[in-house]
Amino acid sequence: MEAAGVIFERPGSVAVRRLALTAPGPADVVVETLASGVSTGTEKLLFTGTMPAFPGLTYPLVPGYESVGRIVEAGESSGRTVGSLVFVAGAACYTEAAGLFGATASRLVVPGARTVEIDETLGEEAVLLALAATAHHAVSRAGGPVDLVVGHGVLGRLISRMLPALGRPDPIVWEINPDRRRGADGYAVIDPADDTRTGLAGVIDASGDTGLIDRIVPRLSRPGEIVLAGFYGERIDFRFTPAFMRELRLSIAAEFTPADVTAVLALIAAGRLSLSGLITHRAAPAAAQSAYRTAFEDADCLKMVIDWRTAA
Repeated sequence: MEAAGVIFERPGSVAVRRLALTAPGPADVVVETLASGVSTGTEKLLFTGTMPAFPGLTYPLVPGYESVGRIVEAGESSGRTVGSLVFVAGAACYTEAAGLFGATASRLVVPGARTVEIDETLGEEAVLLALAATAHHAVSRAGGPVDLVVGHGVLGRLISRMLPALGRPDPIVWEINPDRRRGADGYAVIDPADDTRTGLAGVIDASGDTGLIDRIVPRLSRPGEIVLAGFYGERIDFRFTPAFMRELRLSIAAEFTPADVTAVLALIAAGRLSLSGLITHRAAPAAAQSAYRTAFEDADCLKMVIDWRTAA
């Protein structure tokens, strides 16, 4: 069995080529992928070669943890049925490349237990489930009120939507790029220079800016909290004395859990959370090289989707 897969042969090199797949077992399903989202966080680090040491990191590799597809084969103990629409957050089914995280391919072999059955109405927006679950995880990590979200990319927008979805007040959002201040859904997005507030109880960072902490700490109350929701490729440090004076609590929101995905799906089903308006660009697999560069370099691109339905 083979699949067409996006592959990073080495840093800076993106291609699509045929890849041999491992044979499915009784607990596995075979998924025909419909769409795969491009991550501008971890995948950009893999593309540029700046990803810190990470288990399984070796080239060539198949990236991706944001795929939606349909089950075409289901093992007898997979717990899934043929025809189901599922979200796949990663796969390790290639004999000639590492899967990190391995979901950006036209066909996937994955344990049924690692797929999430989704409603047909979600369609390609289901590629956003990983980021929505990350947003849920980050908000859940906050020990108190969240007064500020930093960054208005897709993750920042989902965090800002997640807060009221969970019954919390709308935050203020900082965004330095004026073009990205558009598209707010019930909350305000402003230039950090225009925010004169102090006494902030809680801040969630979705910008990935390693210099953030020293700029935020003087705005905090005592005690104050910063939740790091991004993935940071460089060392993070900060001045101790201001943090000491505000009894800074620093939290890291790591990978989302299955419980986060379940919670997100429940919020969507209840009409409390929307994933709409966040997919801005689509590309055929044959255009992967330019699509990834657009995703990483074009500020107008919130979420790029590789559309496997357009594969030749």
